[in-house]
Amino acid sequence: MKRYGIMGGSFNPPHVGHSILAENVREQLFLDKIVFIPSGKHALKDGDTLVSPEHRLAMANIAFGDDPNFEVSDIEIAKAKEGVTNYTVDTLMALYDRYKNDFIKLYLIIGIDNLIEFPKWKNPDKLFALSEVIVMNRPGYLVQDVSDEFARKARYLSVPMLDISSTDIRKRIKSGKSVKYLLDEKVGNYIKENGLYK
Repeated sequence: MKRYGIMGGSFNPPHVGHSILAENVREQLFLDKIVFIPSGKHALKDGDTLVSPEHRLAMANIAFGDDPNFEVSDIEIAKAKEGVTNYTVDTLMALYDRYKNDFIKLYLIIGIDNLIEFPKWKNPDKLFALSEVIVMNRPGYLVQDVSDEFARKARYLSVPMLDISSTDIRKRIKSGKSVKYLLDEKVGNYIKENGLYK
């Protein structure tokens, strides 16, 4: 059986924290690979701060594409181009179809902040049927804030508490500050070449 970790997000932009956390989880759970899925049309987040899906997909491929243990999927962005709003439960079902020639088990990797928001997600109970839900600790969030219904079903992993965020990186770029060492150098070059986040 192949074990695939699924890590979704806007990746606006992808940064070294994403890579560090993904590798940490992959190693702890002995996963065959981590599949990064840049979001398309998000049901819960405001898209005003997002650069185009094409740019985010390109940056994700630059950031993660050279690692044989990582893979980038356009499954949600392709759906968004059709005008379809993305829900994680639908993405997981589509992934089982996409990997139907492999015997796989999916591990949905989320931050504890996402688990707190689970009551707002589409069919959250089904997510536990489709995958093992792996929850990473994040600064400022507590297990006590999670609904009891979901807290018992999730599996918790301790990962490095990295204070790196795409929001902060966007602010730094806009104000002309350095983002050296926060991003893969090639991602930084892509951002400069395309005039993103100015």
